[in-house]
Amino acid sequence: MSKVQDDWGALSRLPGNPMMWVLIWSELVVFGVSFIGFAVAHVLHPEIFISSQNHLNRFLGGVNTMVLITSGLCAALAVTARQNGKRRLMRLWLGAAVVLGCVFLWVKFLEYGEKFSQGIGLETNMFYTLYFLLTGFHAFHVVFGIIILIIVGWKDSVENIEIGTTFWHMVDLIWIILFPLIYLLR
Repeated sequence: MSKVQDDWGALSRLPGNPMMWVLIWSELVVFGVSFIGFAVAHVLHPEIFISSQNHLNRFLGGVNTMVLITSGLCAALAVTARQNGKRRLMRLWLGAAVVLGCVFLWVKFLEYGEKFSQGIGLETNMFYTLYFLLTGFHAFHVVFGIIILIIVGWKDSVENIEIGTTFWHMVDLIWIILFPLIYLLR
């Protein structure tokens, strides 16, 4: 490739492939619009939202928040290990982040199972439609992030690890906004 084709302007200064940054920013925009839609629906139908939020398991939501924050720390430690040439340690930290991502999914599916056993689903009301769509879309990103972490752990380079873990941090950031929006704000 020529230098002209490799010049992405300001994106060229970011670690990793600029297309991953385009993906990350586009995902942030999609989630941002979804959060705004959730907030507007909450304002328009506060009684439905407050009543439904009272049936959510805040403890499991909080556990999942701690799990993802910890997995983000593991991902950051993997980057540091790789930058220091410690591939084995990098893979251990990435493995820990992947395991914690799987724990997040397991807890989320426990929570979904709890709702389904109570007869609550997508069609129950507007709150639960948005709850399942937003948290399900986020869970899809967790799965995608786990796959990315596995790939960059296998095809490791400093650049791959940095950009793969950046995607993982985006997944963390989305949950850090999603958790209070859905579970806590009244």
